[in-house]
Amino acid sequence: MNSLPPGMLLILGALVIPFLKGRTQKVYGLLLPVFSAMHMVNLPPDHLVHVQMFDYVLTPIRVDKLSLVWGYVFHLAVLVSIIYQLHVKDKLQDVAGIMYAGAAITAVFAGDVVTLFIFSELAAVASAFLIYANRNTRSATVGTRYFIIQMVAGVLMLFGILLWVHETQSLDFGATYSSGDWQLYGMFVDPESRMPVNPAAWLFLIAFGIKAAFPFLHNWLQDSYPEGTVTGTVFLSAFTTKLAIYALARSFAGADILVPIGLAMTLFPIFFAVIENDLRKVLAYSLNNQLGFMVVGVGLGTQLALNGAASHAFAHIIYKGLLFMAMGAVLFRTGTVKASELGGLYKSMPLTCLFCIIGSLSISGFPIFSGFVTKSLTLSAAFDTHQIWLFAGLLVASAGVVDHSGIKIPFFAFFAHDAGRRVKEAPLNMLIAMGIAAFSCIFIGIYPEPLYALLPFDVQADASGAAWQNYTASHIVTSLQLLLFAALGFAVLYRNGWYPSELPALNIDTDVLYRKVLPAGIRWIARIGRKGIDGARAKALGIINGFIVWIRGHHSPEGIMGDPWSIGATALWAAVLLGIYLIMAYL
Repeated sequence: MNSLPPGMLLILGALVIPFLKGRTQKVYGLLLPVFSAMHMVNLPPDHLVHVQMFDYVLTPIRVDKLSLVWGYVFHLAVLVSIIYQLHVKDKLQDVAGIMYAGAAITAVFAGDVVTLFIFSELAAVASAFLIYANRNTRSATVGTRYFIIQMVAGVLMLFGILLWVHETQSLDFGATYSSGDWQLYGMFVDPESRMPVNPAAWLFLIAFGIKAAFPFLHNWLQDSYPEGTVTGTVFLSAFTTKLAIYALARSFAGADILVPIGLAMTLFPIFFAVIENDLRKVLAYSLNNQLGFMVVGVGLGTQLALNGAASHAFAHIIYKGLLFMAMGAVLFRTGTVKASELGGLYKSMPLTCLFCIIGSLSISGFPIFSGFVTKSLTLSAAFDTHQIWLFAGLLVASAGVVDHSGIKIPFFAFFAHDAGRRVKEAPLNMLIAMGIAAFSCIFIGIYPEPLYALLPFDVQADASGAAWQNYTASHIVTSLQLLLFAALGFAVLYRNGWYPSELPALNIDTDVLYRKVLPAGIRWIARIGRKGIDGARAKALGIINGFIVWIRGHHSPEGIMGDPWSIGATALWAAVLLGIYLIMAYL
């Protein structure tokens, strides 16, 4: 079993699901991630498996502390997602979700770029079916857009692999970090310039950037995740973007370009999330915001920053999944997640409301919740750089999170105005899944040491090696000030009617470029081209018609060639032609 990559049990096991029925299928689905996790845990530390392929060596398995962080949380995420989906009788979703998770886990443990490419693309293909599974025209269109964008990222990665192998003759993927004075540098980063080392590295960066939803490459996320099925969106929220963060941490640590990119990711979603009416789309924008903190941590490249990126990814998968589960339960019971159509649901769905609040407090970084003990690592690493603009920007982004995810989501879904909806509480399996995620958020927040022990580097507060302390007076007071003043700002704006109204409207993002502007441009070019073709055709026909008229004028009965020739004229032309022939023969 040591030669079987982690996650392969999920991929192979998913293929059996279509042949099972009823309770047997559900129990089997629950056991798959358990056995897969046991297989992963039992692999030896720093385990490597090499396979010879022609002149190259593949490394389908590489176990180290960085890959294990993602391996643990991915297994927890797939188990919770399967529990959340137990009431669904749709084998397409069961197979796609489990295969998607298995492919993502296998990609995390890939030690070469070919294995990473194969399983990340398998994850992309499987995840698209979680959107198609809605089985309507809208999901078909969105699913196709999602699939195309993921395949574009895959093609860029493939070209990057070809260029990289041509230059280095190696398939290894980020096996080691190289150390600088204060940073760690991934395999694609030049330690001197702190930029991607060559064109192949740039292709990898763009491919990972698409999957991590970099600014201007992010719209597939807001377009697709809200269109996933109620349960499929929970799967989607856990794997694709976090796999991209893992790939960045593995290969682009210390790349300076990631710091401003990550900061932009934390800031730009704030505006869109505030004005958005669809609460699952609000969560998608919030996901962008949280990914930005991780990208900043990878770009800073210090041990503390990389620990921050890894721990934040771990906690984020859980609390973001919890929020998507809460909104999925609301959608399942009410048929909508439009803020303008909700409110007062705390009366009908009190447990879902409670779990949603726990997720909101976690993402906001409230003390005793998971976000408090993970985001602080990245913020401290940013503070250590003495770049005031960076630290201030991350604080502003943190305040924005409090507004759109910490307050807006639970407030407009469960409180605000009472929309008069009286529905049943979420199904038991949904509540169990949300309960597991909520417990994890509180457990990590109160007792983060087990998570810190998983991180790739020892968690230290300073260069002296002192242990990291979260619950210091300054840290707690600073966090509470940020949270309470952000909440006060929301309250003042809302009470005075200055907060953007929740309206059933379509907000324009940069996706308008490829959804509206690009098709309109193509139609305009086609129209201009059609006019040019029509003009050229008319001109050509005019020339042909003129030639026909000229021929008719000379060869019709009335033309010069149509008149009867006299014997003398015929003899004269015969003599001329004979003379020409003789001259040519002589020459």
